[in-house]
Amino acid sequence: MPVHSSLPFDVSDTGIARRSFLKALSASALAASMSGVPRTMAEKVSHPESTADCCILLWMAGGMASPETFDPKAYQPFEKGLPVRKVLSTFPAINTSVDGLKISRGLDEIAKLMDRATLIRSHVQPDLGTILHSRHQYHWHTGYVPPQTVAAPHIGAWMARVLGPRNPAMPAFINVGQRLEGIGESEELKAFTTGGFLGAEFGPFNLPYPDEAGRSVSPPNGMTAGRFSNRYAAYKRLVDKSPHREFMSDYQQESMLNALENAHRLLGSPERKAFDIFQESGETLEEYGHSRFGRGCLLARRLAEKGARFVEVTTEYVPFLNWDTHENGHETAARLKAEIDRPIARLIRDLEERNMLERTLVVVASEFSRDMMIEGTPGSDAADQSRAKSETLQEMKHFGLHRHFTGGSSVLMFGGGMKRGHVHGATADDRPLVAVKDPVSIMDLHATIFTAMGVSPKSAFNVEKRPFYATEDGKGDPVRTLFHLTR
Repeated sequence: MPVHSSLPFDVSDTGIARRSFLKALSASALAASMSGVPRTMAEKVSHPESTADCCILLWMAGGMASPETFDPKAYQPFEKGLPVRKVLSTFPAINTSVDGLKISRGLDEIAKLMDRATLIRSHVQPDLGTILHSRHQYHWHTGYVPPQTVAAPHIGAWMARVLGPRNPAMPAFINVGQRLEGIGESEELKAFTTGGFLGAEFGPFNLPYPDEAGRSVSPPNGMTAGRFSNRYAAYKRLVDKSPHREFMSDYQQESMLNALENAHRLLGSPERKAFDIFQESGETLEEYGHSRFGRGCLLARRLAEKGARFVEVTTEYVPFLNWDTHENGHETAARLKAEIDRPIARLIRDLEERNMLERTLVVVASEFSRDMMIEGTPGSDAADQSRAKSETLQEMKHFGLHRHFTGGSSVLMFGGGMKRGHVHGATADDRPLVAVKDPVSIMDLHATIFTAMGVSPKSAFNVEKRPFYATEDGKGDPVRTLFHLTR
């Protein structure tokens, strides 16, 4: 299985084909020529005092249905002939460690830890027309609706750039579990899984297979420090002789070389052992489970311990798989809840036992929610709703929440200065299940995360002679009531 880093080639290879190397170089050059150059901070800002040193984003890629997870509604079991309009949740609700708070059955381990959590039930997203996952994922991860005239950085890249690394040997931004090749919408995924105009130096170190992460940072057979240094020197010469040289900015070239230098530093450091999850006991490995997501959660904990600034772990977006539950919604949601429940709970317990939870912000989120009948903005398709009123379920494969819904979704947060046992906002109990109390936009959610990490939401760089902000136009406002102490 190939393991890709943010480098222009795969460091796990024992040799680099010249053709592949030049192809990667050309691609990097093209990206550099199309990106703006952040020469200076647009304005001087006062950064808030941080409540977290590290952020772990657990990304439920594909559209996690809130009524099936953290915001259960009226439950209806499957039966042939059941009217579609009656289906709000296909799982019953269960009690949690917070009196009066219920979440969906299948998240039993997380339920035991809700007294450590802040639960936002009123996260809302805009209707982006065709509601392609790539557009919504780009918007959520960067704060900007595509297309943009410059490459918008991932929020992890902002933290890497503004805050810098916690440990010089550890990549500041690490992306775990998402393949960028060989799946649908791969180019769209790559569009936001980058450092954007901030440069490759601040982009993610990509580890699609957690089981292989240890090998990705271990010098392979024959790869000595000297050979790596020779490759680095050869790369610098190739950059200078590139046919795209006249279109490439010096900033982007330097950023790519800095990324390579950072990788060189990691390969020779003891911190690289943090990438090898098999140094954990068999009992710990079993607790986190055998899925890529579960192993990714374990890897995230190990990386956070050694100084990673931002780690994203994803269930992976692949069209019509995982949380993209357009078919067999109930059975797929049951499988996914079993996949995420124990690993997330174990991660929180591990951080707590290591006295790391208070300074580690863990965020569980998705690009939007789902509903049985409504897709997009509630009420936008009257004909569709009218037809649904007369529809009935005939097969189990149709039982579940299938259609994209942007009117109200859930975000779960642990640690990082957030309140414990707190619920923010609410959605309607009847369809449409829109947010009816204290809505939280992507802009304000990002401002909250940035504020916890000690980054001003108004941080900006001058790009193409205009300021480009961490939150859109610098208008993001943190939801201050979520913090344990008033911010």
